[in-house]
Amino acid sequence: MPSSATFAAFALIALGLVLTPGPNMIYLISRSISQGRVAGLISLGGVALGFVFYMLCAAFGITALLFAVPYAYDALRFAGAAYLLWLAWQAIRPGGQSPLQVHVLPADSPARLFAMGFLTNLLNPKIAMLYLSLLPQFIDPSAGSVLAQSVALGFTQIAVSVTVNAGIALAAGSIAAFLAARPAWLLLQRWLMGTVLAGLAVRMVLDERR
Repeated sequence: MPSSATFAAFALIALGLVLTPGPNMIYLISRSISQGRVAGLISLGGVALGFVFYMLCAAFGITALLFAVPYAYDALRFAGAAYLLWLAWQAIRPGGQSPLQVHVLPADSPARLFAMGFLTNLLNPKIAMLYLSLLPQFIDPSAGSVLAQSVALGFTQIAVSVTVNAGIALAAGSIAAFLAARPAWLLLQRWLMGTVLAGLAVRMVLDERR
């Protein structure tokens, strides 16, 4: 198994990644505000399952196969880019609302909340790239089973991500209340987020396979 120092280094990298705003964070904040903390946590369960899926793919070498098949990777990459562009449009469209702004949405069932959280994470090929390029750097074949090390490190990343995102989901209402009395901040946040999402989508489309 990896040493405690390896676990600590990997956990710090995972923390830095989860604190970077992205589709997962935006979706969880939006859902928590529109339907409540419980809905946000159920959605987080779907996001966590997406991490488990990619982690197991990487551990068993399936992710490497995905990257070896150009059309399979490209299909996932373009689907993810399209989803980011849709999120960007929702942020900047006339009459649109910020994900941090309290608004009423039709309540979804727990099953749909979980599925949407899973889909949000699954449509991000950067997660696959994360596991494919990051995990091997922390695996030492002389320390035991490579599969066991991959799974242990993967669950470390998942634990860090779920813990941080749970805090974000629970605090989403407080964040929204703080911004509710500051319309200019909300408008700036909408355009900033829309620009970032669109930029990520373009970069994803232009990004070449490693």
